[in-house]
Amino acid sequence: MGKIILGSSSPRRADILKKMKLDFEIIPSSYVEPHDKADFSYDFVENSAYNKALYVAKEYRNEEFSVIGADTIVVIDNKILEKPKDYQDAKNMLKSLSGKTHFVVTAVAVVDSKTLDSKVKSTTTYVTFEDLSDEQIDYYINNYKPFDKAGAYGIQELPNGFVKSVDGELDNVIGLPSKTVLDMLNL
Repeated sequence: MGKIILGSSSPRRADILKKMKLDFEIIPSSYVEPHDKADFSYDFVENSAYNKALYVAKEYRNEEFSVIGADTIVVIDNKILEKPKDYQDAKNMLKSLSGKTHFVVTAVAVVDSKTLDSKVKSTTTYVTFEDLSDEQIDYYINNYKPFDKAGAYGIQELPNGFVKSVDGELDNVIGLPSKTVLDMLNL
């Protein structure tokens, strides 16, 4: 395996790779995701991760890199919750998650920059929220400004009283399933 490139500007993904003690560099992918992702499918999220990694890998064809691309989505009632457009959108998303179980899928793609060979895998984690009051939701949005996060929340920053249970890998919900990445990189 050559060097590792994280094809993402996500500080949360970079933090996870640092915790894994991997030596990598960050080269954000310029791949633009399509905006028609209302209904969930594994194909959609996996294609997005693959295209993000491929976009960067093609730019480094003469070098030996493993390029990691990822896409994380939050799904409830088979609908994808994207990043909220504004305060009200964030509030509506959190209200829709209140007292319910939803799932988070992160697709990871690893593309070899020399050969463009690829591996793609999805990891799913189920998250159950407590019943949330309007005051809890308002406090969270006002203090944590989750407008850059799918589903309007970052699980690593949620105050006590938000999450009832997590069934699966927590790193997956944060944005990069470490066990899956290690397996895909053959480490």
